Amino acid sequence: MGAKLTTRSEKYENDNSHTNLAITQCSGETQANLASLGSSFSLNSTTFEVCVLNWFTNLWEIKKNEYWGYVTTGGTEGNLHGILVGREQLPDGILYTSQDSHYSIFKIARMYRMKCMKVSTLTSGEIDCVNLKDLVLTHKDKPAIINLNIGTTMKGAIDDLDLVIQTLEECGFTRDRFYIHCDGALFGMMLPFVKQAPRITFKKPIGSVTVSGHKFLGCPIPCGIAITRLEYINALSKNVEIIASRDATITGLQNEVQKCIMKARYLQNRLRDAQISTMLNKFSDIVIFERPLDDDFIRRWNLACNGNIAHVVVMQHITIEMLDSFGGEFRKKRSFWFEDGQLQPLCIANDIGSRNCVCSMHRSLS
Repeated sequence: MGAKLTTRSEKYENDNSHTNLAITQCSGETQANLASLGSSFSLNSTTFEVCVLNWFTNLWEIKKNEYWGYVTTGGTEGNLHGILVGREQLPDGILYTSQDSHYSIFKIARMYRMKCMKVSTLTSGEIDCVNLKDLVLTHKDKPAIINLNIGTTMKGAIDDLDLVIQTLEECGFTRDRFYIHCDGALFGMMLPFVKQAPRITFKKPIGSVTVSGHKFLGCPIPCGIAITRLEYINALSKNVEIIASRDATITGLQNEVQKCIMKARYLQNRLRDAQISTMLNKFSDIVIFERPLDDDFIRRWNLACNGNIAHVVVMQHITIEMLDSFGGEFRKKRSFWFEDGQLQPLCIANDIGSRNCVCSMHRSLS
């Protein structure tokens, strides 16, 4: 069994989690139930959880006596909670989210029976605030609940929080008529450690943030963090206890983020040198490229595909050697696929923009 698990782990090099964190180092903690709801202890967050929450409140700049949060089972539960808080604040509000949002957002809207408006995106995958403005103005009589993506699943696009807030204000929405939830599943943990990256902070009028713990941080068990403003929870329940604990720190994250981004740029350059259409959004470690024609190749490298594009999420466990191996094999496969001239590389300009597409038509125009 151990050998089989090792082989399986080595195979899935493109998974958007990483294996740097040795599970054996956490064996003591994983064997001890740190937050057992079935125990005789109180049903609030444990001291261990509060240490984790307090660290994230420092990251997202909200005072300890102004937040409420908990350790979730993953990003989807965090989104469930954040959007629920928004709906309870604005019961007749309309949920706005981009078409590139994670499928769970649309599922949540159905679960909560919320009216959901799908907003178009730019080529980068970022929410189109022109379209958002049109939709919001059309339904100006209803409050707006906005789900923002801090790194979309496929393209790693980051919705512009400041521009969304500006758009809402231009549409005449006061602070009490909109609620913004930030889905930071992967990049919510990375952006704070990248210089010049947009700030996700409670100093701005956002309502909640969620992030996954098993992706960039590499927690051995799927989990997440959900943080919202205490005033919203107080409005929902009168039995919320404010708890505090000592600060906790995690070191080395800035270097980890920079390494991921640098390796993503390396892969992008390798693919470009091989005349493969590719795109990498700013502050992202998700490299998008043309979808390979061979399903076996896709399965071998565990590639996530959507229409005519595929992507690689470059996490900590991905080495330069892995990227060289992938790039070299991809280049050889393409030379075989297109050698007789009957097939041509796909035009994916609609997915990644004409300046990133190197199909025969766009290559001749460049």
